[in-house]
Amino acid sequence: MSHSTRREALRLMAAASLLGGNKGWAGVLLSEKKVAAPAIDWSKGMIETTMHRTPEGPDLGAWGYAVSLYLYGQYLFYKRTGERKHLDYIQSWVDRHVNEDGVIDRSITALDYMLPGNLLLVLYTETKQAKYKTAADTIRRTFDTYPRTEDGGFWHAYSRQHQLWLDGMFMSMPFLVRYGQMFDDHKYTCDEAAKQLLIYAKHLNDPASGLMFHAYDESGAQKWTDPVTRHSAIFWCRAIGWFGMALIEVLEVMPHSHSQRNDLLKLVRQLAAAYERYQDPATGLWYQVVDKSSDPNNWLETSSSSMYTYTLSRAVQRGYIAKKYDHVACKGYRGVLTQLSRDEEGLVHIANICEGTNVGDLEYYYARQRKLDDFHGLGSFLIMNEQMRTAGC
Repeated sequence: MSHSTRREALRLMAAASLLGGNKGWAGVLLSEKKVAAPAIDWSKGMIETTMHRTPEGPDLGAWGYAVSLYLYGQYLFYKRTGERKHLDYIQSWVDRHVNEDGVIDRSITALDYMLPGNLLLVLYTETKQAKYKTAADTIRRTFDTYPRTEDGGFWHAYSRQHQLWLDGMFMSMPFLVRYGQMFDDHKYTCDEAAKQLLIYAKHLNDPASGLMFHAYDESGAQKWTDPVTRHSAIFWCRAIGWFGMALIEVLEVMPHSHSQRNDLLKLVRQLAAAYERYQDPATGLWYQVVDKSSDPNNWLETSSSSMYTYTLSRAVQRGYIAKKYDHVACKGYRGVLTQLSRDEEGLVHIANICEGTNVGDLEYYYARQRKLDDFHGLGSFLIMNEQMRTAGC
């Protein structure tokens, strides 16, 4: 075996461990706890329902973050069960959008379009097909010239000039650090991820509540900006959920010796305390506008509740936050399970998921559609459920 071939083999072995091991970012989660699985495998039911509704993976839709969030959840299920049809389904969607030369059929002009890169890393590890690495390389190179604010924060999109949205951190940073781990780019990718998360927090964090504002516009041109701080005014549930999960996934890969690791852990602890503070005591869920539980126009939202629950559970598991937060996570998990149902055909549904959302005023967030079986909810539920299903809640 040549030196280069041996090095590539070692890389793939490391990637397989990272993608599939109990300590890795896509492993069978909560393996440390030997707790019996629940009688109903809701992940299985949800995935089988989705595949029944859309039998052909390519028909799931265009290259984008919501579908790929769902498919990443399906990959976690595949890693637990080993049923090849689930990996094949994921691959069929990716192959609709990535040709044999590794060219993606959509320009990467927004952070949203980077999230499917996680599936490229998965498929390269599982199949060793070079086109998936080539496509992942394309996304990685995009960071080199991607537009930034004056202090170095990545714009949410070319079409969202000068804007930082919390959402964008989950869209981009987990892919970046995972790519770095797999392909010897670890120092840059971890340094960049820490830098981005902390720049975003600088502009969007609210230490008084422990929550985070949805978006920031450096130019001050958007009507939703505060004239002084230039951030938006609303604590929107899913934006905060995206950011919390981004912290968790970056910390999963970041070396313990990294100079900014403790700064990220402080943000995790702040969010954990806020999640506990604003959790609805009756249902265990969280509100669409997180801090306005008494407003009759507000409503309990499922995708963010799944995200908060996942973030809390994983943070306890990794020792980032106190053990007491297991109780908050379990209450959240039980709350999310109340949003699941089976119809007369035995198909599984999940309710009260906020549709894809821009930045706006209070009335705008309240008026967002409460959807059934939206991919934002399907994906966040699967990621959470693979973490929580044996948590003993």
